[in-house]
Amino acid sequence: MRFRGAFRKVVVVTSVIAGGTCFAYWAYPGFRFQKQKQSPVLAVESRLKLSQGPLPTRAQQLKDLQDKEFDVLVIGGGATGCGVALDAVSRGLKTALVEKFDFASGTSSRSTKLIHGGVRYLQKAIFNLDIEQYRMVKEALAERGNLIQIAPHLAHPLPIMLPVYKWWQLPYYYIGIKCYDLVAGTQLLKSSYILSKSKALELFPMLKRDKLVGALVYYDGQHDDARMCLAIALTATRLGASIANHSEVISLTKHPDKDGHQVLSGAKVKDRLTGQEFYIRSKCVVNATGPYTDNIRQLDDPKSTKICQPSSGVHIVLPDYYSPANMGLLDPSTSDGRVIFFLPWEHATMAGTTDHSCEVTDDPMPSEAEIQFILKEIRNYLSPDVNVRRGDVLSAWSGIRPLVTNPNAKDTQSIARNHIIDVSDSNLVTIAGGKWTTYRHMAEETVDKCVEVCRLNPMSGCLTKGLLLDGAYEWSPTLFIRLIQDFGLDHEVAKHLASTYGDRAFKVARLAQLTGKRWPVVGRRLHEDCPYIEAEVVYAVREYAATAIDVIARRTRLAFLNVNAAEEALPRIIEIMSRELNWSKAREKEELDRATRFLNLEMGMNLKDESKNIPINFTKDEINVYIKRFRALDTDNKGFITIADLRAYFKKSGEKVGEDQLHEILSEVDLNKNAQVDMGEFLQLMSALKTGAVSTSRFAKAAELSEEIIKPISITRSGGGV
Repeated sequence: MRFRGAFRKVVVVTSVIAGGTCFAYWAYPGFRFQKQKQSPVLAVESRLKLSQGPLPTRAQQLKDLQDKEFDVLVIGGGATGCGVALDAVSRGLKTALVEKFDFASGTSSRSTKLIHGGVRYLQKAIFNLDIEQYRMVKEALAERGNLIQIAPHLAHPLPIMLPVYKWWQLPYYYIGIKCYDLVAGTQLLKSSYILSKSKALELFPMLKRDKLVGALVYYDGQHDDARMCLAIALTATRLGASIANHSEVISLTKHPDKDGHQVLSGAKVKDRLTGQEFYIRSKCVVNATGPYTDNIRQLDDPKSTKICQPSSGVHIVLPDYYSPANMGLLDPSTSDGRVIFFLPWEHATMAGTTDHSCEVTDDPMPSEAEIQFILKEIRNYLSPDVNVRRGDVLSAWSGIRPLVTNPNAKDTQSIARNHIIDVSDSNLVTIAGGKWTTYRHMAEETVDKCVEVCRLNPMSGCLTKGLLLDGAYEWSPTLFIRLIQDFGLDHEVAKHLASTYGDRAFKVARLAQLTGKRWPVVGRRLHEDCPYIEAEVVYAVREYAATAIDVIARRTRLAFLNVNAAEEALPRIIEIMSRELNWSKAREKEELDRATRFLNLEMGMNLKDESKNIPINFTKDEINVYIKRFRALDTDNKGFITIADLRAYFKKSGEKVGEDQLHEILSEVDLNKNAQVDMGEFLQLMSALKTGAVSTSRFAKAAELSEEIIKPISITRSGGGV
């Protein structure tokens, strides 16, 4: 009977999928395979115009913004805004762009790092016979292929496994994934395939094997979202666009047109770094501010209705051993009906995302409840041998998705990531909604609308399809070998530089300083656990990094990968930036305070500390063991452990540990921040280690080893005596 029920399910879902696919094929000719049109020859000519010299300085950019009159002023430096700027300037339009914070500082750096069409949207399109949803997936898959082609150093295909635990789901998911391949057409990255249970476990050994039937593997794209956004912005400025980060629009300016109607003529902008205010003149103004869409609309018209419904999505980062290096995982149905990705990224493992309605804020923060939800879902798919611990969470962040409001939707899950283009009475062109993958197509439609509404005169049509981004021109998969051979860089560092900067990696390598070692010759790391080097901080300043947060969050991804490593690297980063930007001591302290606050609030570091407060629940024997370990360090029975005690232990053990490291080890446990660790704090640490709230502790290991050092040596075991 159970077999008949399962068989009936297979027949029903297969019929629905097949019928939906046939309907889409008949109703929308674009479903059929078509040869993709080649990029215009003019795109090649535009690429040749790219300057290979130094970028204009930020000061030069700000001067140009004040002195020139522009055809298009873009407000917002995320993926969409930078895409609009690149599209406009490549058509020959005089283009300006301003961003309140840093390029990609909002949603564009806090994504799932996937370039994808959206498997679940295709499912909705087929089951609901929804042509609009289907067209969105088709468009996204075409853009996915284009993005991997124009930035091959930043984007690449990634296989994603979908484990199956019920026999009837195999044909259901297989047909769905094959439909995804079919819709991609000639932009298909690689064909999906099915795996047996044994092969699935071979490729993803951490997977839960109990009741596993098999698995499916399909391909989507993956990228470094923040660097991709910056590459788009830098390509625009190399083509002649004037761009400035940390520049906030505080009001919009208007003037009467020939019919006496008030239309936009530019904006009043404030440089957030200096406080200077100035005007930018422009024939057309584009609002591409993501979650802040309605704020700019209300600057134009205080009575305008809201068109955006923000939604928060949280991601967490775990150590690399949680997943294979080259295989992601998709949980198609979590306990609350959402989808969670579990992906290798930058030598770590990223998991997410959640989806909740939220308010727009400059400082989106992850919550402990959302982190625990993701960890709980991960446990459902991983082997019981893998202890999924809260203490293994290296970083956590929240991004605000700018969803387009659908008045008929019950929750944000029902809202498709479609985009809309809205034009106000005063000609403010707003581009809202959409997704990272489709930024280029959204930009093309937006500039088309600008040309139509504001009567602009571009030199050509859209040229961005196939236009290589900054760093892609001379890049090759073996470029990192040249970096190793020509400069003496570490292998991991060379691969990182090549995959981040593309052919610009040579410029970074030339800034690298001697290490003082036989190997690597150059390239001092900012942190021993990460491939980022000091030369990148210098280069980041030349790429408009103006604050320490710009460097730890977007020019490098330290904050997103490991908050503790980012915190430890901060003093050196600020020291280098201070030298490059002539900061005062007061500014250095301000940068350190701001960056620490950013790590605490927006990257989950404060939650990491709070998670250590676990109720102490030990047996009598465990208590006795931990008291002995505590007293092994507190040799003079003060009742607390200090730096001097740690120093004495390491001296006795023969290990060389610097003063900075001693302070770091003590601070792991010193919850009261009084430079002392009392018995209560020590037991709290042991409890956190026992429950997994803390994964490792140098302090705890020192206490354990110090107990071994002071144990008397047994005569029998030593081989001594007569």
